[in-house]
Amino acid sequence: MKKIAIIDDEENIINILEKYLLRKGKVEIDTFTKAKQATSKIMSGSYDLILLDIMMPEINGLDMLADIKKARPSQKVLMMTAYTTEEKIIKSDSMGADDYITKPFISLRDVENKIYDHLHI
Repeated sequence: MKKIAIIDDEENIINILEKYLLRKGKVEIDTFTKAKQATSKIMSGSYDLILLDIMMPEINGLDMLADIKKARPSQKVLMMTAYTTEEKIIKSDSMGADDYITKPFISLRDVENKIYDHLHI
């Protein structure tokens, strides 16, 4: 079973994703609303994929991405953003993000497919 971390300060986003992704029983999910808590768990744990929101109050998601990639260069990270500006997408790409998901989610099935593609399931 693949293990995913979802990091977003909006609990409703986490709840929607978690409920949808758990229904098929293909993944285990750890969720975090606090970036600092997530960082310590990520650095000590092992995740097949991390879903990371760009805009968070404690630590900016791009800064967190930089820390993750510095410690674990091969870690797969999908950025989640309400910002669809190319600037944020290009910046996250240049920092090593594997892909991005825009919020609000237009189709949870599309989000799930993108996640499964990156997990190869």
